[in-house]
Amino acid sequence: MNSENFTRPRVTPAEFILLGITNRWDLRVTLFLIFLPVYFVSLLGNVGMVVLIRVDSRLHTPMYFFLANLSLMDAFYSSAIDPKMLVDLLLSHATIPYVACALQMFVFAGLADAECCLLAVMAYDRYVAIGNPLLYTTVMSPRLCLALLGVSGLGGAVSAFVHTAFTFRLSFCSSLEVNSFFCDIPPLLAISCNDTSLNELLLFAICGFIQTATVLAITVSYGFIAGAVIRMQSSEGRRRAASTCGSHLTAVAILYGTLIFMYLRPSSSYALDTDKMASVFYTLVIPALNPLIYSLRNKEVKDALRRTWNRFCCPRQSTSDWSQEMG
Repeated sequence: MNSENFTRPRVTPAEFILLGITNRWDLRVTLFLIFLPVYFVSLLGNVGMVVLIRVDSRLHTPMYFFLANLSLMDAFYSSAIDPKMLVDLLLSHATIPYVACALQMFVFAGLADAECCLLAVMAYDRYVAIGNPLLYTTVMSPRLCLALLGVSGLGGAVSAFVHTAFTFRLSFCSSLEVNSFFCDIPPLLAISCNDTSLNELLLFAICGFIQTATVLAITVSYGFIAGAVIRMQSSEGRRRAASTCGSHLTAVAILYGTLIFMYLRPSSSYALDTDKMASVFYTLVIPALNPLIYSLRNKEVKDALRRTWNRFCCPRQSTSDWSQEMG
C-alpha cells in the first residue's frame, strides 16, 4: 500500500505565525499611524452611538434598538482583530496561540454573519415603519424585537461554530505561517495538509445561504417600501423615508460588496495578498464608517446629539430649549 493512502496524523500546533499585511518596516509604521486613529474613530463612534441611543428617550424605538445593537457588533468584532493587528505592525515576529486563533475566528465569523441577519431585520423594520406607521409600535413589539435580535445572534453563532469546528479539525503539518493579519478561514485552509474541499463547500454554502437569504429579505422589504413611498402624498414623508432608508442601503451596499469579494468566489481565484486589503476594509474601515453613515444622514440622530450635548455641556441652554418646546 502506498504511503499516500495513509491518513496523516492530526497535528495541533502551539501557535501560528501571522505574516501580517506587509514585511516592510517603514510601511508597517505608516499603516500603524493611519490605522490607530481609524480604530479609535470606530470605537468612539460605535460606543457613542450606543450611549446616545440609551440616554435620549426619543430614540427608544425599534429602529434605534437595532441600530444600537449593530453598533455593538461593529465595536466587538473590530476589537477582536484590530488591537492585535496594531500591536503586530510594530513587532518583527507576530504570533497567535492556537486557542486564541480559534476564538478570534469564532467571534469574527459569528458577529459578521449576525450583522448580515441584523441588516435584514432592519430592512423589515423600515418596511413596517413606512408601510404601516399607525401599527408600527404594535407590530414591532419589544418581544418581537428581542426575538429577531436573538435569531440573528443564533444564526451567527451556529455559522461560526460550524466554520471554526471544521477548520480546526484540520492538520497543519507543514508551514504554520498564516498569510494574513488575523485568523480568517481562507488563509488557514491554505496551510492545511488535509483535503479542504469540504471546508470550501461549507464556506460557500453557509455564507452563500446567509447572504442570499438576507439580500432577498432586504430586496423584498425595499420593494414594499418603494411601493409605500410612491403612494405617499406628503413630500416631507418621502424625504424622511429616503433619509432613514438611504443610510441603511449605504451600509448594506458596502458590507455585502466586501463580503462577496472576500468569500463567495471559487478557491482558485483567491489571492491572499490582495484579499488582505479587503479584510482591512471589512474589519477596520466599515465599523468606522457605519456610525458616520447613520449619524450624518439621519436628522433624528443629529438632533439627539445636539440635545445630549446641550444637556451635559450646556445645561442652561438645554433648559431654555426644553422650555421653548413645551411653550
